[in-house]
Amino acid sequence: MIMQRDTLFLQIHTLTAYGASLLNRDDVGLAKRMPYGGVGRLRVSSQCQKRHWRDVASTWSLQALSDPATGESVPGTVRSRKIISREIALPLVAEGFAPDEVIAVLLALRAEMLGESKKAKVEKEKGAKTKGAEPAVSIEKRIEDALDTNQVIVLGRPEIDFTRDTARKLLAAKPNDIDAAVKAHLKQKETLGNLRALRLACGLDAALFGRMVTSDILARGDGAVHVAHALTVHKEEAESDYFVAIDNLTREAGELGTGLIQTAELTSGLFYGYVVVDVPQLVSNLEGVPAKDWRRANCTLAASAIEHLIHLIATTSPGAKLGSTAPYGYADLVMIEAGKRQPRSLMTAFHQPVDEKAARPNAVEALARHLGSFDQMYGREEDRRIASLLDVAAIPAEGEPGGLAGLARWAASQIGSAPDAARAA
Repeated sequence: MIMQRDTLFLQIHTLTAYGASLLNRDDVGLAKRMPYGGVGRLRVSSQCQKRHWRDVASTWSLQALSDPATGESVPGTVRSRKIISREIALPLVAEGFAPDEVIAVLLALRAEMLGESKKAKVEKEKGAKTKGAEPAVSIEKRIEDALDTNQVIVLGRPEIDFTRDTARKLLAAKPNDIDAAVKAHLKQKETLGNLRALRLACGLDAALFGRMVTSDILARGDGAVHVAHALTVHKEEAESDYFVAIDNLTREAGELGTGLIQTAELTSGLFYGYVVVDVPQLVSNLEGVPAKDWRRANCTLAASAIEHLIHLIATTSPGAKLGSTAPYGYADLVMIEAGKRQPRSLMTAFHQPVDEKAARPNAVEALARHLGSFDQMYGREEDRRIASLLDVAAIPAEGEPGGLAGLARWAASQIGSAPDAARAA
């Protein structure tokens, strides 16, 4: 008999309205778009949403989470091309190690830990030597030229500390063959064991949203939080905004005083957002246990992360042009489903765009109609709760007392906190 995996998915659905704004721009400065249902929709990319959830400073920011195992802040994640140069190399140079030796050791470590090709490593070494011969180039510039990666890399603070400590040991040993010494050191069971024993080694950000690495040393992180691109439930609404900037001094001199004439696109709309949390994967990423054993782990941190995330999704606005559009909005509706079967987006409810003249009630009606049909065809297996500013009586879901705060607490409670005693026995 095939045992079904003990799964749990939290599906978070939102409707959020924005007035004149430019939430997410493309490469030419226009609002991002996506055709759907035969008409153009405004779009906010998943990358844009995640970036704002990661960086926002609020009561519910991810940086405010504490690790129940230590009582300290949860280790963060750094995303940058300059992690190795600024977070590892320069501190080692400040400790007194020679810059050229630091560069050589970290080039070898980078190749092993990040899966860099030998060709790229040789090119970097050649470039470092060439630029090292130029007396006008600072030590910091030489280090960055040699060690900065071509693409943004994602490392947790524990991994950064581990890499710095490893480099320090190798530098102190002064091996004749650096490449061989690095490979031998990283193959030691104790070395890899120390790295893999670190809880939250890749940091909170990577535990939530994942990361891609190609080496066998750093752990590849499968994202536990899946984020869809948000689309308007109606056809796009946009206008070209003509504006001028006044030159005070020329105007005082009797001239027209126009220092700038320009246009920018402004948009408005009601966006449907969709996020899925794979709870076993989240617990696995945070606690370092196999996903199949997630109920045996302490889920307190995962529950807290989910509660924070729901508040962030509902109250964090992705938006450019802050000073000229104040693009701040809270979700009109947040609905969460907890269940074991495969998740599914409810964007299908808006395949036929709703009439934008009454977008909010029309969207609720479309959502209620689609959910009713879905439940009739597939059955309702999820526990479905909702908090809303709108009249949602027609939607087949239970209202959650306490508004968004109550809804977030309910979602967090679905995974428990302490290990399941019955399963652990």
